[in-house]
Amino acid sequence: MGALTRLDSLPTVTSHSPYEDHLAHPRGRGALAGSPYRGAAGGSACGDLVTVSVEAEDGRVAAAGFDARGCAAAVAAGSAVVELVEGAALFDAARLSADDLDRALGGLSPARRHAVHLAADALHRALGAAAADGAAVLAPDPRRTLVAMSGGVDSALAAQLALEAGHEVVGVTLELWADSENDGGRSCCSPQAVTGARALAHGMGLPHLTLDLRAAFRREVVEDYVAEHAAGRTPNPCVRCNGRVRFAEMLRLARDLGAARLATGHYARIAHDAEGPLLEPAADGGKDQAYVLARLGPGDLDRLWFPLGDLEKSEVRERARRARIPVADRPDSQDLCFLAGTGRERFLSRHGGLPLPTASSSGGEIVSLEGRVLGRHEGQERFTVGQRRGLGLAAPEPLFVVRKDAASGRVTVGPRAALAAGGAVLGAAVLHRPAARVDRVKLRYRSAPVPCRVVEDAGPGEHDRLELAFETPAEAVAPGQTAVLMQGERVLGAAVVAAATDAHAPEAASAA
Repeated sequence: MGALTRLDSLPTVTSHSPYEDHLAHPRGRGALAGSPYRGAAGGSACGDLVTVSVEAEDGRVAAAGFDARGCAAAVAAGSAVVELVEGAALFDAARLSADDLDRALGGLSPARRHAVHLAADALHRALGAAAADGAAVLAPDPRRTLVAMSGGVDSALAAQLALEAGHEVVGVTLELWADSENDGGRSCCSPQAVTGARALAHGMGLPHLTLDLRAAFRREVVEDYVAEHAAGRTPNPCVRCNGRVRFAEMLRLARDLGAARLATGHYARIAHDAEGPLLEPAADGGKDQAYVLARLGPGDLDRLWFPLGDLEKSEVRERARRARIPVADRPDSQDLCFLAGTGRERFLSRHGGLPLPTASSSGGEIVSLEGRVLGRHEGQERFTVGQRRGLGLAAPEPLFVVRKDAASGRVTVGPRAALAAGGAVLGAAVLHRPAARVDRVKLRYRSAPVPCRVVEDAGPGEHDRLELAFETPAEAVAPGQTAVLMQGERVLGAAVVAAATDAHAPEAASAA
């Protein structure tokens, strides 16, 4: 007979502590079992499972319920959650921490404290489900700011600066990816990152919500990343995530919560011309992230705030130390969150985009510019245009990957001079200003912009095809790259490279 069955069969007793009272008279156990706004924590790893359900109405938790399996402490913790949040304001419920639950239960022994962490996790998943579905709608408040918090120093200081500006601050963290092979501590969107960001927000006295966007992230970002590599292209998943998943959901949540703005810890600035807002690089050129934000349109920028845009990274850390933010010296997370702790080849192998190398792998040919076979490889997905290392070729001069053909598996190599491109054909382009204003293009996150012009006379809007002519040759222009179109320092639009227009890649140019 399990522990919960024995507890259910106990006669009514006089409780001598909050813990015993919750065991004898669990609040809301079994209630709201059919609610769509449910969260669960625990399971096979520890044997204990807590599920919390909520209903939200008029900015409050109208009702709450729980269920628990495993140890008695899980029952008591779930009951305490219901007692504390039922009827509470949404933001008060979103401030509830494991420590609050522990105090409400009179202080648990170390052997029982895991239960309050499970119950808190389950509650916050339920609140996040309600928020994600638009069940928590509040009246607009010009002082309210939603801050994206990853658990790192940049987003924490963004929240601190919003507090210092007198804003009512609410934290939000996105759970985008969970994989047992990843290093969750190095990823900005893992379950571990969510827990760390919530603890940080609560330590600053802030309510915190979590949006579980794992399904959308897999569909829109990861599956595209795998497919693009299989097709021989070089995608930028961060640009795609920011443009199609991350900001759209956070801006929607900001609207539902009545927040006037969404603040993030990105290093970028927002400038204005006579027609409205545009992105421009941050003051710290080494940390600038305008490139990965380039798919954000003027309508998004109108509701965004980048508090770190005018700060150097060293100043960010110093300000965080002065504010006693505990992650002031925490190392920066890896850019590609789903690759944290694993490599690109290993990831593609595990997720269907690349076969694991074996002695019998057929791969494809490595050929010279003239088509002479120089060697073989185990998969074109393992190479990127401009790559030099790992070719396994002996040659009198350094050789670089010049282009790839996914259909034949052929990888063409040549001297560095063969990487030079005179222009590029672009697809999936969006312009925020007329194409005639574009005078530079940034082709990689950490590369300098290349002087250019758009050949077509195109106006603002979406375009299936644009062609760029470079004023000076650019190296390693690869299909799939994001091309950020600029006028001076300001971002006027973004597109995807379809092909390089260069004498060294006639097949690619004609195919485009």
